Amino acid sequence: MNPVDQMSDEQLERHALEILRRELGLHGLARFLRAVRTGTGDYTRDRGQWLEGTSVREVAEEINETPPGNRRAS
Repeated sequence: MNPVDQMSDEQLERHALEILRRELGLHGLARFLRAVRTGTGDYTRDRGQWLEGTSVREVAEEINETPPGNRRAS
């Protein structure tokens, strides 16, 4: 059995963060955590409010008008 299988969730998180810190450095670890940590709220509900009354065509037009380097990942 893999030792990871025997770790608590807290131990596994600490272990994973240490590996990331070692491999990415502190700056890389901080950047990674900002990118993957979940926020608060209900994205599905909020998205429905943000997009209410917006057509698929309008969304596509906005995407096509946005330079690739400025697009946010969904």
